[in-house]
Amino acid sequence: MSDLGSGDEGSSSQSHQGHVEQELATKMLQIQSKRFYIDVKQNRRGRFIKVAEIGADGRRSQIFMALSTAAEFRDHLSAFSEYYSSLGPPNPDNVPEDGKLKSEMMMKENRRYYLDLKENARGRFLRVSQTITRGGPRSQVAIPAQGMIEFRDALTDLLDEFTQDEHAYKHDLPEGNQMHVDNKNFYFDIGQNNRGVYMRISEVKTNFRTAITLPEKSWPRFRDILADYCEKLNKPPQGHGSGGVQGGGSGSGSVGSDQPHIMVGNNTQQDTGTSLK
Repeated sequence: MSDLGSGDEGSSSQSHQGHVEQELATKMLQIQSKRFYIDVKQNRRGRFIKVAEIGADGRRSQIFMALSTAAEFRDHLSAFSEYYSSLGPPNPDNVPEDGKLKSEMMMKENRRYYLDLKENARGRFLRVSQTITRGGPRSQVAIPAQGMIEFRDALTDLLDEFTQDEHAYKHDLPEGNQMHVDNKNFYFDIGQNNRGVYMRISEVKTNFRTAITLPEKSWPRFRDILADYCEKLNKPPQGHGSGGVQGGGSGSGSVGSDQPHIMVGNNTQQDTGTSLK
């Protein structure tokens, strides 16, 4: 997923709606002096994991992962936990110069994740850093080593629940669109939820807003109805002029739009005949 988190949701046609990000589930963990929130979220491109760390001083840091990346991270957590269990007690006289005990790297599209099991004067911890290849700030969280198993189990529970139908989600939905007519703006936004992909058409003007939502399966029929109306309104009028008069004289052989004129003509003749008698 190339647009994880609300910070990347920049479509101008969505500005009138605010955030289109939806929270599906969350788990909170208290590990030593830190709180961690593992959230499953969903935006118009699909589902993803947000990990937020709240320090004892209230400072907050967070990283984002696609569900497939989070599953790979879960597997790395198991491996790091096993390695951590094999280590003896910390030895201040035998600490690596950079503090790193074990490292791994994950890649997902334009994002890289660096996993480093480190040791310092306060103990051992797993630092998870996220960078974006096209540039941008580096973000990271630090999980105390003693809490890696608890963190892995919480993440596993969420993945088991929300990856079962992940294959049905489309991650490359079209960008939103808009048009201006008279004093109105119309916005076309594509999104998805647990029922599938949909289009929301919003009509917005001063102090007024209304919207309709069309499920993807209805789009072809909706398009055909609009096309039919456009064709009918742009078609030249029929049944007027000399052609209509000639049609009335042809009797029952006339068809199509001339038929009502024949019926009206016959009725007029009958009424006139009755009044003359």
